[in-house]
Amino acid sequence: MANINASIHFLLLIFLSSTFLYLETVKLGSCNGVLNVTCTEIERKALVDFKQGLTDPSGRLSSWVGLDCCRWSGVVCSQRVPRVIKLKLRNQYARSPDANDEDTGAFEDDYGAAHAFGGEISHSLLDLKDLRYLDLSMNNLEGLQIPKFIGSFKRLRYLNLSGASFGGTIPPHLGNLSSLLYLDLNSYSLESVEDDLHWLSGLSSLRHLNLGNIDLSKAAAYWHRAVNSLSSLLELRLPRCGLSSLPDLPLPFFNVTSLLVLDLSNNDFNSSIPHWLFNFSSLAYLDLNSNNLQGSVPEGFGYLISLKYIDFSSNLFIGHLPRDLGKLCNLRTLKLSFNSISGEITEFMDGLSECVNSSSLESLDLGFNYKLGGFLPNSLGHLKNLKSLHLWSNSFVGSIPNSIGNLSSLQGFYISENQMNGIIPESVGQLSALVALDLSENPWVGVVTESHFSNLTSLTELAIKKSFLNITLVFNVNSKWIPPFKLNYLELQACQLGPKFPAWLRTQNQLKTIVLNNARISDTIPDWFWKLDLQLELLDVANNQLSGRVPNSLKFPKNAVVDLGSNRFHGPFPHFSSNLSSLYLRDNLFSGPIPRDVGKTMPWLTNFDVSWNSLNGTIPLSLGKITGLTSLVLSNNHLSGEIPLIWNDKPDLYIVDMANNSLSGEIPSSMGTLNSLMFLILSGNKLSGEIPSSLQNCKDMDSFDLGDNRLSGNLPSWIGEMQSLLILRLRSNLFDGNIPSQVCSLSHLHILDVAHNNLSGSVPSCLGNLSGMATEISSERYEGQLSVVMKGRELIYQNTLYLVNSIDLSDNNISGKLPELRNLSRLGTLNLSRNHLTGNIPEDVGSLSQLETLDLSRNQLSGLIPPSMVSMTSLNHLNLSYNRLSGKIPTSNQFQTFNDPSIYRNNLALCGEPLAMKCPGDDEATTDSSGVDNEDHDDEHEDAFEMKWFYMSMGPGFVVGFWGVFGPLIINRSWRRAYFRFLDEMKDRVMVVITVNVAWLQKKCKWERKHHRT
Repeated sequence: MANINASIHFLLLIFLSSTFLYLETVKLGSCNGVLNVTCTEIERKALVDFKQGLTDPSGRLSSWVGLDCCRWSGVVCSQRVPRVIKLKLRNQYARSPDANDEDTGAFEDDYGAAHAFGGEISHSLLDLKDLRYLDLSMNNLEGLQIPKFIGSFKRLRYLNLSGASFGGTIPPHLGNLSSLLYLDLNSYSLESVEDDLHWLSGLSSLRHLNLGNIDLSKAAAYWHRAVNSLSSLLELRLPRCGLSSLPDLPLPFFNVTSLLVLDLSNNDFNSSIPHWLFNFSSLAYLDLNSNNLQGSVPEGFGYLISLKYIDFSSNLFIGHLPRDLGKLCNLRTLKLSFNSISGEITEFMDGLSECVNSSSLESLDLGFNYKLGGFLPNSLGHLKNLKSLHLWSNSFVGSIPNSIGNLSSLQGFYISENQMNGIIPESVGQLSALVALDLSENPWVGVVTESHFSNLTSLTELAIKKSFLNITLVFNVNSKWIPPFKLNYLELQACQLGPKFPAWLRTQNQLKTIVLNNARISDTIPDWFWKLDLQLELLDVANNQLSGRVPNSLKFPKNAVVDLGSNRFHGPFPHFSSNLSSLYLRDNLFSGPIPRDVGKTMPWLTNFDVSWNSLNGTIPLSLGKITGLTSLVLSNNHLSGEIPLIWNDKPDLYIVDMANNSLSGEIPSSMGTLNSLMFLILSGNKLSGEIPSSLQNCKDMDSFDLGDNRLSGNLPSWIGEMQSLLILRLRSNLFDGNIPSQVCSLSHLHILDVAHNNLSGSVPSCLGNLSGMATEISSERYEGQLSVVMKGRELIYQNTLYLVNSIDLSDNNISGKLPELRNLSRLGTLNLSRNHLTGNIPEDVGSLSQLETLDLSRNQLSGLIPPSMVSMTSLNHLNLSYNRLSGKIPTSNQFQTFNDPSIYRNNLALCGEPLAMKCPGDDEATTDSSGVDNEDHDDEHEDAFEMKWFYMSMGPGFVVGFWGVFGPLIINRSWRRAYFRFLDEMKDRVMVVITVNVAWLQKKCKWERKHHRT
């Protein structure tokens, strides 16, 4: 872009040279050359008065002393006559209003502000009668109105007030500057003021106009007419001006015929590209980025052969890349990112490759056009001047063409987030000018060897990573290989580097970022690596099988991030540099206590994760000194003691996870000061007491998990005020009382788990209003990790937790009827087992079409199994046992798979398959009068034969059985007496039991009636 701007300004210089030719003899007054002229006393006094009106914090005007003002800094005099013709007082230390935030930082802002002029602009400047050039840009006039008297400088050719923090509207008096050639008011004001453009018509000589970042919405209807009056205009820049429409006229700029630069970016145009644009045959620079331009990119651009720069990024363009763009052989920069362009790029590339002296294209950005894809054409290798190629976030497939090795000028190649499923060719290794190579988030296959890097002598950044775990790309380099490059950024994730730690890193002593995540390294980190004395801003070797001890006192620069997670590191908690901002040691074998002074030794920590280790002892109080914490994860260790009082002055802490330890005592009420808290996970401990009411201040809570503790008391009604709550898990505690109806106001809740408590009352009838269990999720969202009981077993969800919709109220003392839940269309699990629910199963339960688990066992439900349940085709886990259900079990759809009798156990009135109890009419034979198969006839004959033998054996069996028992009693007197004595004794015992129980029941009824009256 710098080269293009230089070319454009060179062209402008040719146009302006005739006007400024006489200034060639002018020299700065501050230079060491000897001048034979001195400024007049009137002008010297005018400048002194001007200086006195300004504030100059850095002393930039300290040279303004003595009699000869032509030698003062920023003052330029004519050599022929002693007259001041230029005031060049731009603040060179401030960044331009056009600079990108990523290119400059807060340091430059502060440094520039320290050198900025303030104060007032003195009228004494009017005494500079020959002033032709005035530059006050990038200073800080603190909202001062642009002086009207500036419109009185009749000879002024150049005026630059950009970024000078003036205020108010543009004075129309500027329209009197009829000799003005250059006007730059870009970001002249810090406030938003609606300006008009009627004054522009007086600037008949104007060739350069920049009104960027000025609110011209008041002039939206006629801005083109105002511009059309400037017949000499060569450069027009109106970015971020609030313009809403492009003129819908055949020739809105018929007077402006020599335009070289047109910048209308960052406005709100919502039309297609107008055809009058193609009348600017000399146009070299065109920027329409960040509008709402629609339709396809028209073919007419092929006629604008002078174009060197095109930026159409961040619009709504659709359709294919026009082949006409390939005719622009002088084009150096083309940006079409962040649109909806589709199809392939072959024709466009082929067109550029046909340029006689090769295409001039240096920068091509087609990123973030998700429908743009196909194979990369071989003609890509013909763009010999290409320096930057951005193809990220598209749909390209296949391999990189071998011709890529011909791009000897290529410095940046970015093709991440595509579907490139081929190989990386060895010809990539011929790109000797390549500085940055990003091939991330593609399913590459094959092997990478030393040949892929053979000539990459300029390479400093290499990224080949994948978020998905499967590894399809293997690095196979010799252990003695010495790379030709010196990297400062290395990111290799889900690529096989192991099993040994890569020895070639020994030569990479300039690295600032190392990511070797999921690289199948099963080794120790060698000592030579720790001794490289790297200033690493990021060290990520997570998800490998690295072992050994981590050395103490590793040093890192400020705000560094270290991730050693999911390995096999062991030993005591390592000591790290005090500069760390994030430390991840999760899922290792570290043991012993967390150092008591961890908060003092690492005071700048924002993220601290030591979960899934074998750490013991108490949670250090010194963690309270880390005021910048955003996440604190200590779960799945052996920590004990009480939760310490470390929660004050933590305004940004949003994750607290201490689950699955042995913490005891009460939840500190001071945790209610965590106003940013979104995830509070304290499950699996020995916490007691009630939920502190102070937690109701945590209005942004997403996940509230206190399950598997010894907490007691009522469920607080203020939980209903946590309007962002997604997950409420309070299972396996000692809570009692009712489920508060306020829970129903949690419109985003999709997991409700209060199982295994002592809750009573009825299920809130409003539970069917939980719209979070009926809303389809359009995109992924992070909700942490959670254990959910589903399908009869406990499952741990993490990446897909946002898709789980579950209600579990099981194992309580809840009574009453089942509520209406038909609106919960996305409910996946419903568990109301082990309660005292009565009544029928609602008929409309069949509308829960996505229900996978339904457990209503061990209640007192009665009636039929609703026939509508056969339409629940997602249901795969059902338990209706130990109820009072009756009637026939359905047999169609999903119920054909529920053939386990335990599903319906202890429902005495249920019948039908898979139970042994047959329903009435199931045994009646039916005969088809139209004909019966022979096999059926055979079955009937066999059944009839068996029945005959059954009846024939009944008679003899009865005789033998009867006389076998009673015959001896008749014959033997002693047996007869003993038998009847036994019957008498049994009769007496039964009567006693009945009498005692009747008396007890009568007594109990009298006591209950008496108690009821009182």
